[in-house]
Amino acid sequence: MSAAMKHIPVMFAEVMDALAVREGGRYIDGTLGRGGHAAGIAGRGGVVLGIDRDMAAVEACRAKFAQGGAVKTVHGAHGDIAEIAKREGFEGVDGVLLDLGVSSPQLDDPARGFSFRNDGPLDMRMDRTKGESAAELVARASAEELADILRRFGEEPQAKRIAQAIVRRRGERAFETTGDLADFVEKIAGRHGGKHPATRTFQALRMAVNDEEGELARALEGAVEVLARGGRLCVITFESLTD
Repeated sequence: MSAAMKHIPVMFAEVMDALAVREGGRYIDGTLGRGGHAAGIAGRGGVVLGIDRDMAAVEACRAKFAQGGAVKTVHGAHGDIAEIAKREGFEGVDGVLLDLGVSSPQLDDPARGFSFRNDGPLDMRMDRTKGESAAELVARASAEELADILRRFGEEPQAKRIAQAIVRRRGERAFETTGDLADFVEKIAGRHGGKHPATRTFQALRMAVNDEEGELARALEGAVEVLARGGRLCVITFESLTD
């Protein structure tokens, strides 16, 4: 693999230490992404079951690990980790890893709709094979429901004001792109400091669309179920809510 294609996660060394990866050990990466952590585990002699609900990530990792048998990739949600582990014969494992939130490839692809840095369709689904997009959620939810989402998952202090404004505007024209929604929220909330005023709104919608809180609760229960005695669970998060 070329240096340009090699993906090294931010907390790579810390994860390897926290999991105490050993040769012959069996591990589950519940948020496979582009396979940086899985490659590290396999490089230390471990065998990995990698799970991701983003089919693009699964396909990329299947190609990446095609030459070896140390990493098996599965399309699925980490909330179903216990069921998937049982099906794949990966019970009683030495370690489980969950790296929460949105990945760089997802943010960098405007077509996925996670970021307002480049305009794209307002989607935000990690698994594009099912579920409601952010555009569909914004189009159908009441002002009260939208305000609750913004307050709960984005900790947005202007949640009610933004939600009510969104509902008024969608009556005239639907929100279909990330740029349209980001510009509208900025107009309503105003810009204060360096962070874009739509940042909290986008985080909240992403977490709601993907049921990230519910998936995490199920994943934590499932991880404990599939770990062997003395096994380790490692969770990475950069968001206060999931922390």
